[in-house]
Formats: sequence, C-alpha cells, structure tokens
Amino acid sequence: MRERRTHLDAAALGFESKRRRTSGLRREEVAQRAHVSTTWYTWLEQGRGGAPSAQALDRIARALMLTEVEREHVHLLALGRPPGTGYQGADAVTPRVQRVLDSLPYSPAMVRTATWDVVAWNTAAATVLTDYGTLELHKRNILKLLFCDPRAKQMQQEWESVSQFVVAAFRADVVRAGASDEVKALVDELCRQSPDFEALWRNHDVRHYSDHVKHLRHPILGEIALEHSQFAVDGRADLCLVVYNPVTEDDARRIRQLVDAKLATREA
Repeated sequence: MRERRTHLDAAALGFESKRRRTSGLRREEVAQRAHVSTTWYTWLEQGRGGAPSAQALDRIARALMLTEVEREHVHLLALGRPPGTGYQGADAVTPRVQRVLDSLPYSPAMVRTATWDVVAWNTAAATVLTDYGTLELHKRNILKLLFCDPRAKQMQQEWESVSQFVVAAFRADVVRAGASDEVKALVDELCRQSPDFEALWRNHDVRHYSDHVKHLRHPILGEIALEHSQFAVDGRADLCLVVYNPVTEDDARRIRQLVDAKLATREA
C-alpha cells in the first residue's frame, strides 16, 4: 500500500503538489479518498489494528487506483481470500479471444456476459445455433432467444427442462458476478414478454453448470447432440466462454459439411 501510494500523482488527483518531502500521496490524502480515518489507515499500512473488512479494502483499492490483479493481491494478503467479482460488462472481446473462438472451426463457441448477452462467436455458432451478427445488439441475448424467439424455442428437443436449467443457472451467474442491478431491466422485460420465464424466475431456483448434452432439432441438420463446456475468460467470472462439441462422429460430419458450405458461399 505504501509503495502504490508513493506512485500516485497528487496534482492529477486534485491535491496540492508543492512542498512535499516525498512523492505521491500522503496517508491522510489516501484516507480522504477512501473515506476512512487517517489513524486507521496509518495502522493498516503499518500492519496494525487487525484485518479490515472487504468493503474497506475495496475503498482503499479504488483510492490507490489499484488494478484488478493488485486488488485481488491485497485481499489475499489481508483476508486470505480473493475479493468478490464486480460486474464489468462487455460490448466485445479482445482480438486474442476472438482468435481462440475461430480456432474451433467445427465446434460452436461463443462468449457471453453474466447477463447472458452474446458478445462474440465463431462461424460454427452462427451456422448451427444462431447467426448473432444478423440480430440487433439488444436481441443478442440467450434468454431473449430461448423465451421470445419461436425458432430458437423450437430447436430445443427438451425445451421444458432446458428452460428450467437456464433460468436457474442465469440467476446464479448474475449473483456471482454482482450484476443484480444491471439485470433488473432484462428480467422485467422477459417477465412481460414470457409467462414461462416469469413463472420460472419466481421459483428462485439456482443451479451450477455441470457436464451435460444439448439436444437440438436443427432445420437443416436434423437432430444433433452437443456436449456443453464453459470456461471463465481471463479469470473474469462475468465473462464466459461456452463451447459445444459434437457428441458423435455423425454429428461432427454433418456440422463440418454445413460450416464448410457456408464458408464457401461467403468466399464465392
């Protein structure tokens, strides 16, 4: 904390920069920015006074302008556990993450936020699941598609069990990522448009992802089965990489043929 304090620009943060014996902020200035007492902050910097609360640490992290990695490190040092994840939202992914998606040519893959907005996808996902690029931004949401799009609903061979699982997993994701406030408008909209969603949301069920198989009724491929896997993106609990792998060789062959045909049409 002392090290990070000395690297801050006092003038840029609105403090008098003249007549300073050392660089950076004074302890009382950090305390002022963090809304804590100078005495308590001094004790904390000196390793006295007991463990602070997670909320106080977050205020100090913001006052010291720590990065996410530095914030996590402070929590681990002070409390022995990582901080809760704050929802950051995302409109897109880095080119590096998009290249990861594109490296899976025949496995539908996407990146979604904790509010289940799809922000990136590969050609296989656009071919087999939904061509998200043709949708308006506010419609690129898995829940909106599942509950409000008749085509997406019809593709699910086991729609009732899928919808129950999706709503319960969505509720858990939202809370885990600290996105309860951000998701309120979406939930209200879905409740107005879909009685099915409203009924499931009021059940307050929560579930976590486990290995399972998605059975689809595709308009061109017919019935196909896809194994579902998901991974955090760059350690962020509010971004998730979702990958669907064909279960059988026949599923893989048919998907490969359809994706290749789409790519050939695009290049023609």
